[in-house]
Amino acid sequence: MAKNGILGLVLRVRVYLAIALAVLVGTWLLQMGIGRAEERNPGEQLFRAVVERVEEDFVGEVDTELLYRAAIEALLGELDDPYSSYVPARAYENMRIQTEGDYGGLGLEIVNRAAGVTVVHTIPGTPGHRAGIREGDSFFEIDGIRADTLRTEQTAILLRGRPGSSVHVRMLRPGIEHPIDFEIERATIRLRAVPFGLLLDGIAYVPLETFRETATREIGEAIDSLAAAARDSGLPGLKGLVLDLRDNPGGLLNEGVKATDLFLDEGLGVVETRARNGRGNVTYAATSRDRYPELPMVVLVNGSSASASEILAGALQDHDRALVLGETTFGKGSVQTYYSFPQGDALRLTTASWYTPAGRSISRFFDEAETAGGDAAETEIGDAPEDQVAEDDGGWTERLTIGGRRVAPVDTAGRPRFESTSGRMLYGGGGVVPDRFVLPELLLPDEEKGLREIALLGGRYAAESFDFAVTYVRDNPGLEVGFDLSEEDLDEFVARLVELDETIDLVTVSGARRFFRYGLEREIAQQAFGDKGALLQVMEFDRQLAAALDILAESG
Repeated sequence: MAKNGILGLVLRVRVYLAIALAVLVGTWLLQMGIGRAEERNPGEQLFRAVVERVEEDFVGEVDTELLYRAAIEALLGELDDPYSSYVPARAYENMRIQTEGDYGGLGLEIVNRAAGVTVVHTIPGTPGHRAGIREGDSFFEIDGIRADTLRTEQTAILLRGRPGSSVHVRMLRPGIEHPIDFEIERATIRLRAVPFGLLLDGIAYVPLETFRETATREIGEAIDSLAAAARDSGLPGLKGLVLDLRDNPGGLLNEGVKATDLFLDEGLGVVETRARNGRGNVTYAATSRDRYPELPMVVLVNGSSASASEILAGALQDHDRALVLGETTFGKGSVQTYYSFPQGDALRLTTASWYTPAGRSISRFFDEAETAGGDAAETEIGDAPEDQVAEDDGGWTERLTIGGRRVAPVDTAGRPRFESTSGRMLYGGGGVVPDRFVLPELLLPDEEKGLREIALLGGRYAAESFDFAVTYVRDNPGLEVGFDLSEEDLDEFVARLVELDETIDLVTVSGARRFFRYGLEREIAQQAFGDKGALLQVMEFDRQLAAALDILAESG
């Protein structure tokens, strides 16, 4: 880069950072009622002088709004914290809706596809579902506004509104030439944290997708409902509980704390938050008696279990209330506070770190001091299942699951050691390390090669899978859970993938047929039967759930 180019870049970065600093400092000063010039620090005075010169004398037009936003993002980037960020008004509103759990709308889950913004799921019982909108329908018009140039966020804003108000949508449906008109009355949409519950041989299975405001209530309702179903079937009660926190990214900290009240006795520690300024130092404890004291419990976790999921899993593990099974969790051991501003924007700032009752820091991203828990641990590496490792493997570091997710073996080398209430060994150093390390179903080496081949398609693979499922559900109206895709169906799908990109090798990609079968059957079942049907359709591949059920069956 030329010298002048480097100089220009440096100057731009300095201006951005100066403006960002001033925005934040200025906002704080205004909020604190301190605005007199003589109380400003030298940095703020310098900032104001720089801004005045830029606005008055810069050779080109100055988009002050753009500069301010870029500066804020640059400043927060200097914190080297993946969770602190500037949140635009629309994104903040969407986040609030997701955590509060209800809004006025149609109950549609939408994504961008080649055909435009497309419905991928209709929530049962909602206005969109009752009106007859289907998975695979794409938007043509919303209240007279053409939808072909809209993105997902813009579409969502148009669909939402006051409960009781109406919206007119025109939808394009595969196989139908002309748009279909719908006049739909918006209603309050309540997003569920627990999408369903299952009774599996007397054992309750409760998946928790996120920690919304209703999460604790929904967990309790699901357990109570399944306990009643067990009694109705002639059992004295539940044999055990599997609480599934896999892929649960967290949510509301307070809801994660509240959920422990279902399983821990009053007064037992749940989590401690520690802040640099001391104002955020809080110790949380359970506030009621264990509602299910005789119920054996396994908590499922994986590398995408984070935040409030780790609070709940860590507390139950520390107090020996549940056995944690699966993979080491994500390691998001920090608290974010939202500071909203009058224009609707917000600052998301990491304000504290949290620690389990045993003193373990779960964060992978900060050098946090953990409560002394003993010497560093010896190496303990979990192996892949024997039937899923090639004979010439001398060990492994990372593999792909049948769901396409990357996993690595657990390695406790150098991790600080702690003790549970009963004296069991626990590990700190980032994430919640499970008591029982069980891998998901893994792809074989040839299958991984096929999967890497279709990586050339990028997002087109997901779109093709979705379109295939839409057509399959439409053409098979009598479909039931437990269906099997034929070899001819898989041949057709593979051929469609090769047509998308002529550089894809047919032989190599054909090696991933088991991956295709799993993904397609899950997508088809999701569209035809919902979350519960999707789980049941591919449950034979769920090694972690099977292990949890075996443990609880033996304990009963």
